[in-house]
Amino acid sequence: MALRPQRITAAYARLPSPLAPGASTADDALFSSWSGGVGMRLVSFNLFRSLGMPGVTYIKPTEMYEKRALIEAADWVLFPETWQLNTLLYAFGSRIFPSPAGYHLGADKVQMTRAFWAACPAHVPHTRIEAADAAGSEAILASLPFPFVAKEIRHSMGRGVHLIEDAGDWRRHVTDNAVLYAQELLPIERDLRIVVIGRRAVAAYWRQRPAWGFHTNVARGGVITFDPVPPAALALAERLATDLGIDHAGFDIAWVDDHAYVFEFNLLFGNQGLGACGINLAEEIYRHLEAMTPKHKPTRPRRRRAA
Repeated sequence: MALRPQRITAAYARLPSPLAPGASTADDALFSSWSGGVGMRLVSFNLFRSLGMPGVTYIKPTEMYEKRALIEAADWVLFPETWQLNTLLYAFGSRIFPSPAGYHLGADKVQMTRAFWAACPAHVPHTRIEAADAAGSEAILASLPFPFVAKEIRHSMGRGVHLIEDAGDWRRHVTDNAVLYAQELLPIERDLRIVVIGRRAVAAYWRQRPAWGFHTNVARGGVITFDPVPPAALALAERLATDLGIDHAGFDIAWVDDHAYVFEFNLLFGNQGLGACGINLAEEIYRHLEAMTPKHKPTRPRRRRAA
């Protein structure tokens, strides 16, 4: 299913397109252009994910302290590395996209699943999270029949997701992991990827499992199809984005017997299906940021007194 974007905003259309390398732009000249120009003042730490977005100044993550004045003057700081997040949020006072909640929950399947248990317990497959010891292993085997799915807690794109078919598979998995994350195997041949920007689903499509494989992820051989998407699945993704404060994510959702189940969300998702949906992600992100930006803009960044 393709959810078509609306017409691009007038401010977006007026702005120049090229990304300006922050390292080669004088701060004072940039402050002047920001104070007199139209549109938002944007700084990005990820060149690839900012492509096509107008008025962006790219700064290398390692230049964060050198370019502090520019960062503090920006309306938004886009796509920082995880290691930058707390400094930008608490020391620089930056407004960050994607939202901090996406970083905090998206980096760890355990934390993400616990948030899902609180936000939508009826929409989470039966899942057990235990320590990787004998008691934890036995508790999972007593709760989940073979076959079931075991996941490593810090992977994406289908990596670290294993089909556990017997006790031998399980013993090997337990040996290799410090935390055990096990989930029922749902009777599906495909699942949904639903992309949410802000609080709105902007694209949705199915991912069909290949005949030779277990994963539906496109990176692992899954095939994208555009059959109709149940409105309840879209509503679940939008509800989770709203309730958890997530503004940029690809939600992975299964549809079983007219009921939606959420597996996870990916903060930095692939874009293979978006072009076929007719979605310009840069426009969608810009529109969201524009709507969330305060109208008053100081002409210079705040200055702190030297210690």
